[in-house]
Amino acid sequence: MPSGLHRTYAAHHLHFITTSCYRRLPFLRSALSRDTFLEILEQTRQRYRFVVVGYVVMPEHIHLLVTEPEVGTPSTVMQVLKQRTARALLLKRKRRNPRQRNLFGDEPKRRAFWQARSYDFNVWTTKKRVEKLRYMHRNTVKRGLVGAPEEWRGAVIVSIFWTKPGRCA
Repeated sequence: MPSGLHRTYAAHHLHFITTSCYRRLPFLRSALSRDTFLEILEQTRQRYRFVVVGYVVMPEHIHLLVTEPEVGTPSTVMQVLKQRTARALLLKRKRRNPRQRNLFGDEPKRRAFWQARSYDFNVWTTKKRVEKLRYMHRNTVKRGLVGAPEEWRGAVIVSIFWTKPGRCA
């Protein structure tokens, strides 16, 4: 882990997680890519048992606001989510005639889908929770992708009130 980076787990905080596509390329721009990512997010949510408070899928990055998982850590969740999404969405290399491959050299290496790291911010106050949800909700408008937040199909903001650490109302 890089020096100065400290992640706090098991404190029953929400986690605001941001991760970007490799070199900020718009790998999530299509409805098919977005929907595939969301299917994998739901499968991961069920497997690791956490609550998704809100998310936005932008063309080149995602934001998640989630509870701590009952199984594993947020880092484990992100590793699984990123690996499964990359496997599902990276184009499969086509099998080529070996004689043609020899003409043009080795096959190109498989390119990356995600940046190596994710940004994980612990959210422990109502003020910060509202701030992060508003930020996610307004991100698409700020970027000029839509005129109003509700027009963006790749976002859900769940109205959830935290009463005690680790408890939902």
